[in-house]
Amino acid sequence: MKEFKIYKLHFTAPLHIGNQQANDDVSLTTIQSDTMYAALTACLAKMGHPIAGDGDLGVTLSSLFPYFQKEEDSTPIYFLPLPLRNKQLAFSNPSQGKAIKKVKWVDADLYDDILSGKKIFEEGDSLLKCVQASYLTRQELPEDLTESRDFIKSEVSQRVTLKSRTGEEDAKPYYVDKILFRFQSGLYFLAEGDTATLERALNLLASEGIGTDRNVGFGFFEYTTDTLRLNLPSHADHQMALSMLIPESEAQLQSLLDDDDVAYDFIRRGGWITTYPYMTLRKNAVYAFTPGSVFHKAAREECTPVGAIVNLVPNIGDSTPQHPIWRCGRSLMLPIKL
Repeated sequence: MKEFKIYKLHFTAPLHIGNQQANDDVSLTTIQSDTMYAALTACLAKMGHPIAGDGDLGVTLSSLFPYFQKEEDSTPIYFLPLPLRNKQLAFSNPSQGKAIKKVKWVDADLYDDILSGKKIFEEGDSLLKCVQASYLTRQELPEDLTESRDFIKSEVSQRVTLKSRTGEEDAKPYYVDKILFRFQSGLYFLAEGDTATLERALNLLASEGIGTDRNVGFGFFEYTTDTLRLNLPSHADHQMALSMLIPESEAQLQSLLDDDDVAYDFIRRGGWITTYPYMTLRKNAVYAFTPGSVFHKAAREECTPVGAIVNLVPNIGDSTPQHPIWRCGRSLMLPIKL
C-alpha cells in the first residue's frame, strides 16, 4: 500500500484550457502536469522565491484528473486514467465494445485490479454495468437534464471584439468554450516532494487563476488536501506515467520502449511566452508522452519519477529572453502488470 498526497481544486469560476490549435471555441477538460508546474514556477518567481538553476522545485506532480463530489461533506470519487491499450479490456460481445471504448477514467477504488493485471469487462462481469459516460465506477453518478452522467460540462458562449479606436474595423463576434464542474466536483493532482513550497505557490495561483481568460474571471479555484492509497504490485515488468514525460536521454527513451507491450501517445508542447516584454515570441517546442502511457520497467526496480526538466527558451539573437523557460517532463510512475 502506498499513500499519495493529493490536492483537490474546486473551481469557483469557469475554466478554459487552450488546445494546440489555440481555438477559443474548444477547451480541454484537464490540465497537464507541465502546465501546472510552469504556473507554480511563475508564482514563486513573482513572490521572489529562488528558483533552482535547473528549474527543479523539489516536487513531482501528476497531471490533473477529475474527481466527483456531490456535497461538500460527501466522500469524493477520484478517477485515474485508463492505461493505454489496456489488456484488461477483453470482451466477447461486440455490442459491448462501443460503451467500453468510451472509458477514459477509472475509479481509484478499482485501480488495484488495473495495476495487478486482473482482467475486467469479461462476459457477464458486473463491471460492464459500471460504465457511466467516460467513467468506470461502482458508485452511481447522477444524471443531468440531458440524461448524461458526465459531471464536467462544456458550455460555449459568444463574445464580441470591440470596435477599434480608429473606427477602421467592425466589431467581430467570437466564441469561447468554458468548462464547468457539477456539484462540488473538480480536478486533483498527486504530489511527491517539497509540498511546502508547492502550497506557497498554490495559494497565489488560486487567487490569480489558471488557464486562459483569467482577465475576465476564469480559472479561479479553492483547494484542499487529501490522501489516495493504492496497492502497488511488486515485480511488475511495466510502468505507467501519471504525468507528461520527457525522457532525459536517448538511453532512457530506449529503455522505456524496450518491450513489445509498451503503449503510448505523445503531443507537441510549446506555445507563447507569457512574460513581458517577450509575449510576441514562441517558446521552443518539445514532444512529451501523455499520462496513461505504458512503458517497460526492469522487474526489480522501484517506480521512481522518470524524465527531465528542459529549458525551452528560444535563441533569437538580441531578442532572446533573459530568463529560462522551464518545461517539466518529470513524471510520477505506477508499476503495472499486463
